[in-house]
Amino acid sequence: MRPFRIDIPAADVHDLHHRLKQTRWPTPGTTRDFSQGLPLELVQDLCEDWAHGYDWPATQARLNEIPQITARIDGLNIHALHVRSPRADATPLILTHGWPGSFLEFEDVLAPLTLGDPAFHVIVPSLPGYGFSDQPTEPGWGVRRIARVWVQLMTSLHYTRFVAAGSDWGTSISTCIGLQHPQRLLGLHLIPPLAAPAPGQQPTPAEAAALAELAERSRDASAYSEVHRTRPQSIGYALTDSPAALAAWIGEKLLTWTDGTEALSRRQILDNLSLYWFTRTGASSARLYAESIAEVGSWFTDPDAIGPLTVPTAATVFPREVPRPSRRWVEHRFPHLVHWGEPLHGGHFGAWEQPELFAAELRAGLRALLSA
Repeated sequence: MRPFRIDIPAADVHDLHHRLKQTRWPTPGTTRDFSQGLPLELVQDLCEDWAHGYDWPATQARLNEIPQITARIDGLNIHALHVRSPRADATPLILTHGWPGSFLEFEDVLAPLTLGDPAFHVIVPSLPGYGFSDQPTEPGWGVRRIARVWVQLMTSLHYTRFVAAGSDWGTSISTCIGLQHPQRLLGLHLIPPLAAPAPGQQPTPAEAAALAELAERSRDASAYSEVHRTRPQSIGYALTDSPAALAAWIGEKLLTWTDGTEALSRRQILDNLSLYWFTRTGASSARLYAESIAEVGSWFTDPDAIGPLTVPTAATVFPREVPRPSRRWVEHRFPHLVHWGEPLHGGHFGAWEQPELFAAELRAGLRALLSA
């Protein structure tokens, strides 16, 4: 366990600017909407800002004001933010991100969570193969193994019991902690939980609409997942060598999975792209799909794929999230559901898009978990 500071060489920043300026652009798509991917003009504008308007040294200095550590666990160095609350009664909380996010998703909720009431000691690890965590060099690094590493990380930090929360991959990893080490948990907070329609129930109109939206997403916007699952190394060459490719591949999700295309600022998008670029994690981050998407995918379709989990569970479902489970589906898998929150705004990146609503949900969830 040792302190960590971000230190990207100036030569790497110069190389990024050079590559952006030398981009070979394709011709525009034959449609002007997002149906074929991000429009050419949008990606060109994003890369223009990245090359000429974006200040990575300022971002690096800002991030280095956040306490960070690395810990050697199961053969890998795991990077994490570790921000302790000044309150003696704070509850340890491990927050887990997903793809195409990073620890940056939770930057703006650190202060509200550590200084609010109730308060948390917040630990935000970078997934193996993401950010400043090491990249696995062998197969087997799926969500269940990562969950075991997270428990070891919390042990190393002397947190005996804690709350596990997260979104995207963070939801499945937190769920796996509940499956493997329920005695270590004060509870789960899943954003949202992964649950399938409960058996023998006719869908309500809202449930039918959510299932139709998920089917549309699977039909028209899930090619990235199949590429990650089947050929993460092939797409990784483009994502590691071309910043324009990285901007289009990840930028599309940051713009289309949110509650409006301006839910994230240009600086937030470029911060995240820069993190993936400088750490060369385009391929390694995609490999998690090859490891775990088949298993986790079954959680959306089979109500009895896992569980039931008996640990106290809080749930938050942002309105523009896909999939958007119903409460009764979730209660089938998580029968000890103690909090159900539906904020008015927000999409897939709730903490990034709506940090105040996200922090309020975590605090409401903690109150319910502690009284369960």
